[in-house]
Amino acid sequence: MSLLQVSELTFCYEGSFDNIFEDMSFSVDTDWKLGFIGRNGKGKTTLLNLLLGKYDYKGSISTDRIFDYFPYLIEDSKMDMTVDELSEEWKPGVENWRILCEINNMGVDPEILYRPIRTLSHGERTKAMLAVLFSGENEFLLVDEPTNHLDKDGRELVKKYLNTKKGFILVSHDRDLLDAVCDHMLVLNRESVEVVSGNFSSWWENKQKADSFAIAENEKHMKEIGKLRGAADRAGRWADKNENTKIGYDPVKEHDRCISSRPYIGAKTKKMQSRVKNFEKRINREIEEKEGLLNDIEKVDDLKLIPLTHHKKCLVECRDFSLCYKDSSDNRNILDSISFQLMQGDILFLNGENGCGKSSLIKAIINNPGDTSNMVMSGKLETASGLVISYINQNTSHLRGSLKGYAKKHDLDYSIFLTLLSKLDMSRVQFEKNIEEYSEGQKKKVLIAASLLTSAHIYIWDEPLNYIDVFSRMQIESLIESFKPTMIVVEHDVRFREKLATKVLDL
Repeated sequence: MSLLQVSELTFCYEGSFDNIFEDMSFSVDTDWKLGFIGRNGKGKTTLLNLLLGKYDYKGSISTDRIFDYFPYLIEDSKMDMTVDELSEEWKPGVENWRILCEINNMGVDPEILYRPIRTLSHGERTKAMLAVLFSGENEFLLVDEPTNHLDKDGRELVKKYLNTKKGFILVSHDRDLLDAVCDHMLVLNRESVEVVSGNFSSWWENKQKADSFAIAENEKHMKEIGKLRGAADRAGRWADKNENTKIGYDPVKEHDRCISSRPYIGAKTKKMQSRVKNFEKRINREIEEKEGLLNDIEKVDDLKLIPLTHHKKCLVECRDFSLCYKDSSDNRNILDSISFQLMQGDILFLNGENGCGKSSLIKAIINNPGDTSNMVMSGKLETASGLVISYINQNTSHLRGSLKGYAKKHDLDYSIFLTLLSKLDMSRVQFEKNIEEYSEGQKKKVLIAASLLTSAHIYIWDEPLNYIDVFSRMQIESLIESFKPTMIVVEHDVRFREKLATKVLDL
């Protein structure tokens, strides 16, 4: 058995005022299939980079294993090289036959190793990189969100492949993948880190029970503190009142009192003051027991949405619709004779492998001249007149500048925009930074918050959950269940689709 031990790890980025990690300690077995989760911006990728030795830190990280990281970085100048040519650079000393064995274990054609990277799809690159990653020995592998941008079949293949492996940390927000693959969980809570046995669902079930117990204990302590403070206040006021009667008295009203009663009153007051001190000690003890109970509670704030109601029930009608691109070399239809209706209240999920035309169909529905000028369309595709659409693009590369500038550009109420981002668990520290400094998950939250603030007849979201943490996914699920907006969604998260879809269009 080999261990990875992290002790009193403290780290912050240069120029930052807040620590990403502070005195963090944990220990894991390097033979585990370790799922790694936490809120966006909590430092998951940062921790992997610290394990790789990319940054200086305080504390210690010790293991006898070698680390390797997925995904491998590919420079633009090397996009015309093949995976076979780059494998020696990615994993020095790797033997080619091992990579071929891993590709065969996936059930993938080895020819993807010998094609230029530029010609490979996201899914093919992922499969090839994973084959290189797992072709070494005596390694503890760091796998960072391998299913982003993968279609259903690609996710299934990665899930089955990782299930045959061990000795890795898997950063993922895909609940289905974490449940199928992992035997332990490493969790970055709000104030602590924990390592537990089991997959995501078993951890989440125990987490909910622990949170409920902590909330109940907190309420019990608060009630006890309230009672003790009330009793201490009454006793204190009685002692003060009694103390004031030691000197001077009215012989008419207090005819049974004499000067010798003064020591008796003093002793009684002293006893009552002692009781007040005991109350205060018990209050402090209750407060100490209460401290920390709610630090790691995953409290999810309710989100709101104000969808518009259209006078027509059918918002989009598509009948025998086909689409191809003018510059296509083989004039092949991307979409061929598809038909569907989107009624008010429908949540339509577009399902299919990468490249099947999901994003093209969305562009055709939105009908932005800049996106459709290269399209050749036939058949019927009609949208209701005066339709207002709120659209989330899967691409975040256009996000630049401050949140205030973004809100102004998109005509959003800035204070409400920040409030919504706070509910999506964005800290105030992030509000002062430019958006390009955000993690990919935080950038996605900016797009989601902007969409939620836009009153629309249809919300069209193209892969909105890539990089979004598990807790925010469940928060968004709850929002959609509550408000039931009309939606067209492209999303490969199986749990998300199963819970929300009223219609599925297989392309």
